[in-house]
Amino acid sequence: MQNPFDPDNPDAYLRWREHKLAHAITSTDDLIVEIKNPRALTASEHAALLACCRRSNMAIYASLAEGVDENAVRQLGQQFGLNRMDANWLASEQGVTRITVCAGDGLRNAYIPYTDRAIKWHTDGYYNPPERQVRSMVLHCAQSAGQGGENRLMDHEIAYLMLRDEDSDFIRALSAPDAMTIPERTDEQGIARAAQTGPVFSIDPASGGLHMRYTARTRSIVWKQDATTLAAVAMLEKLLASDSPHIHHARLEQGMGLLCNNVLHDRAAFADNGTTPRLLFRARYLDRIANT
Repeated sequence: MQNPFDPDNPDAYLRWREHKLAHAITSTDDLIVEIKNPRALTASEHAALLACCRRSNMAIYASLAEGVDENAVRQLGQQFGLNRMDANWLASEQGVTRITVCAGDGLRNAYIPYTDRAIKWHTDGYYNPPERQVRSMVLHCAQSAGQGGENRLMDHEIAYLMLRDEDSDFIRALSAPDAMTIPERTDEQGIARAAQTGPVFSIDPASGGLHMRYTARTRSIVWKQDATTLAAVAMLEKLLASDSPHIHHARLEQGMGLLCNNVLHDRAAFADNGTTPRLLFRARYLDRIANT
């Protein structure tokens, strides 16, 4: 079967495009599935979440369950075939990262997720090597912010579709193995993370699914300096700044969470109320959500 994400397969792409646009979710409310217990979903809850992920690579769950911790987040992922975690160096023993403001922690406070500042559009793990591509993620809200902290979300397959409709050469440029480079990160010990050069769009060899690595940041990133690549990046930036119905706006409240195949997302700045700071649990995986 021809892969629709190959720019040299126009017929397969057009068939996929028609199906994608016919089934894509454009109402954020339609992404939300109420569940009772993330540790043990009912058959209907699982089916509803999976249906959303099949259509738009993401679903938002809402639960009133108490005591949801890092282990519960892992249990949720396991119900969708998510077992191979990408546990970063600041994660807990369970491999889950606690995202909260760490003003008194010089190590974490150096990274934007651990502050109350806005985070630009990105996919998770864009700085990872190819063997550690982050293909899916669970983001659970244990405590929402006092004000702000909303997310914008966009299915990366829709971003691909819109770029390809504009110019298929944009896809070829962003699929080049040297399209985007994240420079090395250094610390007092030397090189903490080597430079990573790779494509924005690639095809997952195991599933045939589309993978995207991207960041809208302007520092610590080097784009290939050719006209087509730079035009493609500018077009993507324009798309993400638009009022497209395919861009969802959601604020995760306590008990809510995002299950996704590492879609594009950002975060607005926020302010804690002082007594209960914003806290999210993030689990990142090397696998795609099963059966998507």
